[in-house]
Amino acid sequence: MAVLNDMDGRRIVFSASGMRERHRAGDRSLLALAVIALLVVGSVLSLLFSVTTGASDASFLDVIANVAGSDDALSMRDRIIIFDIRMPRAILGFLVGGSLAVSGAVMQGLFRNPLADPGLVGVSSGAGLGAVVMIVLGGGFVAPLYVLLGIYALPFAAFAGGLATTLLLYRIATSNGQTSVATMLLAGIALGSLAGAMTGLLVYMANDQQLRDLTFWGMGSLAGSTWTKIAAAGPIILLSFIAVPFLAKGLNAITLGEAAAFHMGVPVQRLKNIAIVTVAAATGASVAVSGGIGFVGIVVPHVLRMAIGPDHRYLLPASALLGGSLLIFADVIARTIVAPAELPIGIITAAVGGPFFLWILLRQRSRLAL
Repeated sequence: MAVLNDMDGRRIVFSASGMRERHRAGDRSLLALAVIALLVVGSVLSLLFSVTTGASDASFLDVIANVAGSDDALSMRDRIIIFDIRMPRAILGFLVGGSLAVSGAVMQGLFRNPLADPGLVGVSSGAGLGAVVMIVLGGGFVAPLYVLLGIYALPFAAFAGGLATTLLLYRIATSNGQTSVATMLLAGIALGSLAGAMTGLLVYMANDQQLRDLTFWGMGSLAGSTWTKIAAAGPIILLSFIAVPFLAKGLNAITLGEAAAFHMGVPVQRLKNIAIVTVAAATGASVAVSGGIGFVGIVVPHVLRMAIGPDHRYLLPASALLGGSLLIFADVIARTIVAPAELPIGIITAAVGGPFFLWILLRQRSRLAL
């Protein structure tokens, strides 16, 4: 225990136990670990819920019994529905939702602002442009690249478009080592509009079949999910998941400013390069297989940051789990709310995410000086 006098002569008592209690009160690591554990359980349940929800008579217990080795638990028709249609759709939805949420969390940490999101700042538009180029011109001058890359051609094109947009955005928004949030948002709108204009030109050039595919794809959907699509986009997304935990400490340090992070020993420029490539890869692969699904990257990290704090060691894995689970539930709603028809999943996420974004914007208005 120590006793000191303040500037007015009053006595202030410091005790080690009191300081430890105050430290523990502000430490949310145990809460974060508990939330992550719950999210793991919730992710498994959401996958099972998606697989067992629909027109098929297969129940949750029937699916579990079949997985456990009981061939009589499901009919041949139900096995096709479960394992060839619903299961790849659920897995792809989880990967896409997780990658979009993680990308949002990384961008918010990199730009030090909760308004950063791959969809809002034009990264998703750039990735979409790359994918549309490959879809429309795949039989033209980019045909050799399509043949060379095979099933990875579409994710690669989307990755290239997202990477180019992200690099250009960061170059425009950063001056003298400082990133302007207002410039970032305005530049993102401009880049998104430019990518949208070029996408519209390519859509105008598309034939009838390509036009139908692009129209539904542009609104975001997991319809047509196959194991082949998972094989194409899954490795890229999984590599992004593996890479982001190594960014956590650097993103924690960069919240204090790039100069402070540099003096703390963080290789700031290398961190930014890895973060930009990771976001572009994850967003590009996701857009290539699911189309335009917005607001997942801004809603999920913001909710988790309010719950478990801004520590990226916990925020990044929690974002992956919650983003995947939420997109699975959004997909279940999209394919059941107007059954037997199917609603584009991008409409569901926009209906929820739009008002949430406005709420965040109003909360941050004084800080952004907008």
